[in-house]
Amino acid sequence: MQFKNPEILYALLLLIIPIIVHLFQLRRFEKVAFTNVQFLKNITLQTRKSSQIKKWLTLLTRLLLLACIIIAFAQPYQANKNSFTTTNETVIYLDNSFSMQAKGDNGTLLNAAVQNLIEHVDENETISLFTNELNFPNTSIKAIKNDLIQLSYSPYQLEYDAVVLKGKKAFSKDKGSIKNLVLISDFQQKNDALTLESDSLVNYRLVQLQPKNTGNVSVDSLYISKNNVETLELTVMLSNQGNPIETLSISLFEDDQLMAKSAVSIDDNIETIFTIPSNKSFKGKVTIDDANLNYDNTLYFNLDKKERIKVLVINDANADFLRKLYSDDEFDLTIVNFNELNYNSIIDQNLIVLNELKDIPNALITSLNSFSDDGGSILIIPSYESGLNTYNQLFNIFLLPSFSSKISSEKRITKINFSHPLLANVFDKKVDNFQYPKVNSFYKLSNSSGASVLSFEDNAAFLIQSNNVYAFSASLNESNSNFKNSPLIVPVLYNIGKQSLKLPRLYYTIGATNTIDINTNLLQDEILRLDNAEASIIPKQQTYSHKVQIITDEYPNTAGIYEIKNKDKVVRHLSYNYDRNESRLNYMNLSQVTNSLKNSSVASAIDDIKSTTNVNELWKWFVIFAIAFLIIEMLILKFLK
Repeated sequence: MQFKNPEILYALLLLIIPIIVHLFQLRRFEKVAFTNVQFLKNITLQTRKSSQIKKWLTLLTRLLLLACIIIAFAQPYQANKNSFTTTNETVIYLDNSFSMQAKGDNGTLLNAAVQNLIEHVDENETISLFTNELNFPNTSIKAIKNDLIQLSYSPYQLEYDAVVLKGKKAFSKDKGSIKNLVLISDFQQKNDALTLESDSLVNYRLVQLQPKNTGNVSVDSLYISKNNVETLELTVMLSNQGNPIETLSISLFEDDQLMAKSAVSIDDNIETIFTIPSNKSFKGKVTIDDANLNYDNTLYFNLDKKERIKVLVINDANADFLRKLYSDDEFDLTIVNFNELNYNSIIDQNLIVLNELKDIPNALITSLNSFSDDGGSILIIPSYESGLNTYNQLFNIFLLPSFSSKISSEKRITKINFSHPLLANVFDKKVDNFQYPKVNSFYKLSNSSGASVLSFEDNAAFLIQSNNVYAFSASLNESNSNFKNSPLIVPVLYNIGKQSLKLPRLYYTIGATNTIDINTNLLQDEILRLDNAEASIIPKQQTYSHKVQIITDEYPNTAGIYEIKNKDKVVRHLSYNYDRNESRLNYMNLSQVTNSLKNSSVASAIDDIKSTTNVNELWKWFVIFAIAFLIIEMLILKFLK
């Protein structure tokens, strides 16, 4: 037992006064002679004994009465000594990601968590609370109640390590305070495991909210599987986590008009096909009916007027292989002999290919430098008899390694950089038994600067990149190399062409960094906006003479089809969808997470925190005891004869 005012306990010393008064009778009795007093002596003896008992009982009750009053004023209590003498801090992480849309016993997991916080956290208690997007430092439930009630689902979820780090930063620097970090989530199984290091200053408390049903159907992706003059075939991929479904309805809309509907039977994964016209713009969405998670039931996409990428080949050799790679349906290919080149045509291109020029004149070097600064891409294929000085002059401008000498030695091209953007989605897996191409001679590079896409068996670069410039270190002439007959030439050169102008795709994923080239010209003070019915966004953008490059990452953060506008003019459309990472409802086993306490509900977690910090006030009991002793004393005085 502890006391808020322990100095008052010194008053207990005053209890010795009634004891002294009782022990030392100050009143003197006078003797009176009487005749036959034998009978009176017996009565006097009994009366004195009864009187002494009554006095001792009265003294005891009065002492206890006074002691209880003194102790009550000292305000005794029972509590953990550390929890009373130190400050209590609580930081709460509330997961509002899409997986929290799953249904629990009392509605969605997020709504149930919000309701429990409002009901069980003292409305005036100082806490800090953060979600995947919002942060409420040093506030109270009363102050943020409306924000919690209106809390929406977030397309982003913090990594577990980031949650712990952010939560710990929300605490004060007071090392003497009790710090409680409460993580409220469904704790989906992710690539990164939740690990909590032992911390003497922070108490980790994990609240895992679990849905009643872990089944979910989602529209995962969509792509063009077949393209002809009049129609396009769209293949929609769906996945199911749960019991097989015999009939699942799938609808295709253009804007808000229903264009087609089909039904499929799905166990795990399935594809279905829709056919749409290929000769017009199409702003569409595919929807399904699934009661568990709602965010992945719709996939937006759009098709705008088809644009072709402009490729200019400055040629001094056979360019038939480039004509086959850059076909008319996707590329606007121009092949011109070096001696007939019109320098004014360079600025309008997206990709310039130098096909085995023996020398590169200064005028062309200057034009290519300006073209690269203006966002254009360049592919350099050296000649078997290249002039090293002019090539190195161009390479120095583009920060590419120089050609030091020509080596006439056969070498195989065996190293493939599978993670390079040109090849990132080309191979399903790394190839070990590939029939590697070879060269009979090559140019040795002075250093290893730049990013290697393809390399020889000794790791010397065969195709190297610096920013938007690509260069081979050997001639592709059939007399020098069989690279033209290799399967590698198609994805490498095709993707160089496709990435020279990043035309809008069918759709993009919210949260990922997306780079899109809009083929338009802007005046000096003009900018592009992304607009839909709910939001207007100005994305990051870089203006070039023949295009505008926009970059989206955090915004837009709402799925839908957006218009790219220059003032009031609609230039193109872009579609954005939520990432499907949270569609699979697999959860962590928190029993394996050490250094933490676990709760199955928000209410129990809050109550546990309160129980460790509550103070049990005892002064009321001592007041009750004092009244009881007063009543006992009165009864003794009245009834004890």
